[in-house]
Amino acid sequence: MQETRMLADCGVHCVGLPLRLPVNKEDITEDEARNIISRTRSAILPVCITYLGKANEIARFCSELEVSHVQLHGHISVEELRKLSRIAPELYVIKSLVVSSDGSNKEELLRSAQETAPYVDAFITDTHNPETGADGATGMTHDWSISKLLVQLSPRPVILAGGLTADNVAEAIRTVTPAGVDAHTGVEDASGKKDVAKVCAFVQQAQDAFAEIAKKHP
Repeated sequence: MQETRMLADCGVHCVGLPLRLPVNKEDITEDEARNIISRTRSAILPVCITYLGKANEIARFCSELEVSHVQLHGHISVEELRKLSRIAPELYVIKSLVVSSDGSNKEELLRSAQETAPYVDAFITDTHNPETGADGATGMTHDWSISKLLVQLSPRPVILAGGLTADNVAEAIRTVTPAGVDAHTGVEDASGKKDVAKVCAFVQQAQDAFAEIAKKHP
């Protein structure tokens, strides 16, 4: 709770709540997530991050949590996304596009973006860790040229994630020109908690870079 309020105070717009994950350890319980959502939603937008891949499960889980935004990191078919858009049209769906460590899945990601765009509201690029099997929360960057291409060709907004820190986020924004940026491990301290100085520095660097782009492309 205190950490979420700190994020809001630093100027963070959304807080991701990773739940029902097959790889990474969950930071909070579902009951704790509900408490955070109900008590901080006026200050910061809660986003459920999950690997669920069935439309009915996703819609039901988001309804139970009382969240309007969900970030899907697992494998989900076009058919299930189409169904989700039909049964929960009010849900803002962000679909993950995970870049392989060697960037060899570029064409696959471009195809996925085109095929799923009618049924999602935005995409988020992230990095796959071949050693752990994790998609996201890896602390690893990927080939930003792939994310840049997705930004240029995607019918939907693209958010950039993957190994971003206060030291590289400005360069990443200038290179990729995403709709937004996301950070997890890059703003944590050694204990795995969000570090207020790192978070505020990240936000400031991101804001400055986005303002710079806005001036160039009013």
